[in-house]
Amino acid sequence: MIKSFISRVFGRGAKQAAHPSKPVVYGPDKHHIRKDHISRGARKTCEELQRAGHTAYVVGGAVRDLLLGMRPKDFDVATSAHPDEVRSLFRRSRIIGRRFQIVHVMWGAETVEVSTYRAHFTAKDPESEDDRDTQDAHGRVLSDNVFGTQAEDAVRRDFTVNALFYDPVKEEVWDFQHGVKDLIARKLVMIGDPALRYREDPVRMLRAARLSAKLGLAIDPRTAAPIKELKHLLENVPQARLFEEILKMLLSGNAVACVQRLRELELHHGLLPLLDDALEDPATGPFAMAALKATDDRLREDKPVSPAFLLAALLWGRVERRWHELEEKGQPSMPSLHSAMHDALDAQRGSLAIPRRFDATMKELWLLQPRFLQRGGTRPFRLLEHPRFRAAYDFFELRARSGNAPLEVGQWWERFQDASGEERERMLHPDEGGKKKRRRRRGGKRPPGEGGSPEEVAPGADE
Repeated sequence: MIKSFISRVFGRGAKQAAHPSKPVVYGPDKHHIRKDHISRGARKTCEELQRAGHTAYVVGGAVRDLLLGMRPKDFDVATSAHPDEVRSLFRRSRIIGRRFQIVHVMWGAETVEVSTYRAHFTAKDPESEDDRDTQDAHGRVLSDNVFGTQAEDAVRRDFTVNALFYDPVKEEVWDFQHGVKDLIARKLVMIGDPALRYREDPVRMLRAARLSAKLGLAIDPRTAAPIKELKHLLENVPQARLFEEILKMLLSGNAVACVQRLRELELHHGLLPLLDDALEDPATGPFAMAALKATDDRLREDKPVSPAFLLAALLWGRVERRWHELEEKGQPSMPSLHSAMHDALDAQRGSLAIPRRFDATMKELWLLQPRFLQRGGTRPFRLLEHPRFRAAYDFFELRARSGNAPLEVGQWWERFQDASGEERERMLHPDEGGKKKRRRRRGGKRPPGEGGSPEEVAPGADE
């Protein structure tokens, strides 16, 4: 349906450019993007830059998504103005970045990212003196602050569908790399030589997997061919940047499709231990997939999601397996769980470190899981009052539905949360018709024959 729509809109009235410096320009009668589809901040940024004598366009993913009938999350602007010139035009703006200087222009709560047109850096000999400061030994570009023309800026972008420009003043789409044609064909095509472009930035391999899954595009065979041979280059990418790209995948709203595409391209092995075995473990694999699907569903419904929750779900298989191994060796249950959590996080950090800001939430979710099995005395009431109860319950409920925890216990907690006080007493004491046990006075003697474990009389024993 989308293909036929784009074909109908763009199939007439446009001549293909013979050279990338001569773009195909589609006027407002040839596409459905209108200036009110662009955010107020991005629109005003383009207007002010053009008023000052510069060229300025909304660029990249926002244009691509709008052509596909999708709603962009943010709008980036590309311009002929240099960073200092952009900074001088907007009072609320600042220059950021070293390797790639850009300007953040603030309009109320919206921040518009403005970049100057850049020339495409051509990788040469990483051993030469001229290129040593701009490339590493594997060909990865370290610095590319070389300003250029709009046509050169289009060439340096990764995929043809990301090299589209939109002028919100004239409502024109500028296409230097036949990105519209590739959108019609529903394929993802790398600009230039794919092997060379992957060497310049290995993260492009992950981006190919994410964008093809998100947009429903097939990866062009020539674009996919070098990935298997060059995937080892991801080991040279800074972990923070690698994790950022993985998080984009997991929170794209298409996490299930992204993970499947990663596996098809054999990019998941060694990159993320949590993906290496989380999805292949027969005991916890269904739970990991359920967590990915639940995250996708919440994002489609515009509900908030927690990266820590999803990461905890993907690592749960490793935690649980190690936990039971330590228990079988005779270690107490809770100390075993603590050790298992630290072992799982340490193993993950050996290849791709999860930022420590997520640790506390992940550990709380894991530590609360055994408490859902404790349904006697005051334990359920204390668990209900825990600040992380709702997230921990959602975690346990997903486990129960996917066969990783007792389904009956999950159903019990579902009822218990909304039950009246009298009904809760019946659920806690089903054999006594809801009658409360007689409580022993503090310091008094226990009536003859009345049993009870130390845990039932020690306040906070389950904490």
